[in-house]
Amino acid sequence: MVTMRAEPGQAGVVGQLLFDFNTEFGSPTPGADEFAARFSRLLAREDVLVLLAGGTTAPTGLALLTLRPTPYSDGPLAQLEELYVRPGLRDRGIGTELLLDSVERVRARGCEEMHLTVDEVDGDTRRFYERHGFTNIQPGEDYRMLFYVREF
Repeated sequence: MVTMRAEPGQAGVVGQLLFDFNTEFGSPTPGADEFAARFSRLLAREDVLVLLAGGTTAPTGLALLTLRPTPYSDGPLAQLEELYVRPGLRDRGIGTELLLDSVERVRARGCEEMHLTVDEVDGDTRRFYERHGFTNIQPGEDYRMLFYVREF
C-alpha cells in the first residue's frame, strides 16, 4: 500500500473524504466544499499532515494529524485527528499502513508522543490502536486517562 502526503491541490479530495467519514458515522459536519476550502489553507502548513492511501485522485483512506509545541519535549506533540478508510476496503491493512506511516513521519519530525481519541463504545477501534502500542493508561498507573471537550 502506498501512502503519500496530501498537497494543497488535493484539498477537494481530502475534504470529501472527511465529509464522507463524518456522514458515515452520523457526526455533525461541515459540507465537503467547506472542508475543501479549509484544507486548501491547512495543507500548506508544516504543522498539519494529511496522508492519503491508494493515490491522490481516488484515495482509499486518510490520516489527519496536527502538530503543536509542548513543554514536555523538544519536539512537537502529534495529534491524530482522524483516521479513515472507505467502507468495503477495511480489514485490508490500509488503516495499519496509514497509522504506521503517520508514526514514522511524526517521529522523523521530532515528536516524542502522539495523542488520539476514540469513542469508548468503539471497541474494535480501541483494540486496533492498542495493537499498535497506544494506551489510555500511563505507565505505572492503574486508571484510565479521559478526554474532556467543551465547544464554544
